[in-house]
Amino acid sequence: MSAQVSSARRRPRPEPGDEACDLVHLDPVRVARVRERQIRPAHAVILAETFRLLGDPTRVKLLDALAAEELCVCDLATLVGGSVSAVSHQLRSLRALRLVRTRRDGRMVYYSLDDAHIVSLLHQGRRHVEEVGQAPAGGRRRGGRG
Repeated sequence: MSAQVSSARRRPRPEPGDEACDLVHLDPVRVARVRERQIRPAHAVILAETFRLLGDPTRVKLLDALAAEELCVCDLATLVGGSVSAVSHQLRSLRALRLVRTRRDGRMVYYSLDDAHIVSLLHQGRRHVEEVGQAPAGGRRRGGRG
């Protein structure tokens, strides 16, 4: 409990389905501490867009393939079972948010993940999904919440 006394007052009993707190509580020290570390609004927009792009299975497959090795669009189209045109379109979106980068070798263009952060994000997400897939029937995992 914080050493600082915070203001609190009772709220009316919530209606069924209302997830409101029974007690309004404000800890200005905690709020200020978290506010200092909060993501900048412009960065929040970019991060949300990044997760939106990651919400597409084809793009996830492309990133997964590129986590293993740099590939050209033809190889990527073969791996994900799409047309070169469709895969090129997906790669443009991923490149716009700096999730992938290109390297030109003569007339060939090779794609790879932009940096280690993207590899880490992809691998952590994959580990999470694979771990959840092995959860016991009750839905609870050992050492986790939920």
